[in-house]
Amino acid sequence: MKFLFVLFLALFSLAACQSPRQISTTIKEQTSINHSAMSVDKTKKISRESYAEKLYGFWLGQSIANWTGLVTEMDKIGDIGDLKTGKFYTRDDWGMPDQPSIWGQGVPSDLSTNIDFVFRNPVEVWGSDDDTDIEYMYQYLLASKNTSMLTPEQIREGWLKHIRHDEENYLWVSNQRAFDLMNQGMLPPETGKPTNNEHFDMIDAQLTTEIFGIFAPTRPDIALKIAELPIKTTAREDAEYIAKFYVVMHSLASSVDDTIPIKEQMTWMATQARQVLPNTSYAAAMYDYVTQLHNSGIPWEQARDLIYQRYQVNQQDGYDITSRKLYCNGCFAAGINFAASIISLHYGEGDIKETIKIGSLAGWDSDNPTATWGGLIGFMIGKGGVEKAFDRKIANQFNIHRTRQNFPNEGIDTFENMAETGLQVVDNVVTQMMGGTIENNMWIIPVTE
Repeated sequence: MKFLFVLFLALFSLAACQSPRQISTTIKEQTSINHSAMSVDKTKKISRESYAEKLYGFWLGQSIANWTGLVTEMDKIGDIGDLKTGKFYTRDDWGMPDQPSIWGQGVPSDLSTNIDFVFRNPVEVWGSDDDTDIEYMYQYLLASKNTSMLTPEQIREGWLKHIRHDEENYLWVSNQRAFDLMNQGMLPPETGKPTNNEHFDMIDAQLTTEIFGIFAPTRPDIALKIAELPIKTTAREDAEYIAKFYVVMHSLASSVDDTIPIKEQMTWMATQARQVLPNTSYAAAMYDYVTQLHNSGIPWEQARDLIYQRYQVNQQDGYDITSRKLYCNGCFAAGINFAASIISLHYGEGDIKETIKIGSLAGWDSDNPTATWGGLIGFMIGKGGVEKAFDRKIANQFNIHRTRQNFPNEGIDTFENMAETGLQVVDNVVTQMMGGTIENNMWIIPVTE
């Protein structure tokens, strides 16, 4: 029996070390999305009323996930370099005391004593954070300009007006560099070019552009078009590909067959979105490797440990972060957070609570993946689905002025109003970009075959 067990481990280790590109050579490299699985009809009808419920769920789910993930943000980055934080969290740490982050100076998060969900009661107000505020700004700009596609000048104008110019402006490195360049007169997409922005490969675009997928329901081709300039404002290469992956998934959320389990819906969306990752990219290799690990049946903790070893320690599949120290040997690079994100995507199986739990415990910049999937699943199940999942009524007010500035009503908004603003943006995208119409409070959207 011992011999068989050792043989099994040896075979599994061999498979785990195999290049994801060898495993997934049949995946076609392309930057367009296959629409054949979407619909056999020439058009798709979507109720604006039901979409408002989904948009509310997007902001609500993203806020819960964002603030829950912040409890463990940068607590665990691996036992490397000068910042050794000890063993990663496991599922047994849920509900246990929070441990200090790499910048916590020995003090745990002040959001929650224990690692647990963070809520705001109905009389309280959610605060914005860098996983929600740039998306809010882009939605506001699109609506206020009555356009479906922002120009370089409009993006620069919006950044300079709504982002604080003092020291604490809640921007990470690529966003900060782009902001500095805008202050010097430069326009996107030049602000994201590697020759101008040395942080082009960091996580920033992942935080700020998923919402463009929601603005183009069922049409990832249009979503990628309207998101291209915002993405390239701060990102290139793999960071850009990863941001596009998220945009596509959010667009495809309106194309799924909602009669099948949400786990299968998420798998279909992710498989389709994988097509936007060039096979020569490390992002594609990461997605394929994590998918392989999930399909092998190992626990998510073991999968997380393997991606840590493969990418952050060994820097395989072209993931070179040698020069990207930035506090923690590149742990803010787009890639390692994307790999952790795919773990919570696959193992969470579309369950919003389980996905947020895994994302919060997986490590690194844990509020990033949780906000992404909390928002997407929240969109798919809507406001009612989110409240049912957590069995409680939750605050609907949102303070964008916690991190940004110069918005109406002293920055206090509501998810209902934010959803209504989102509808206005989709109206423009449907009529201006898709050649669709609005009839009887329904969008009539032409779909490609």
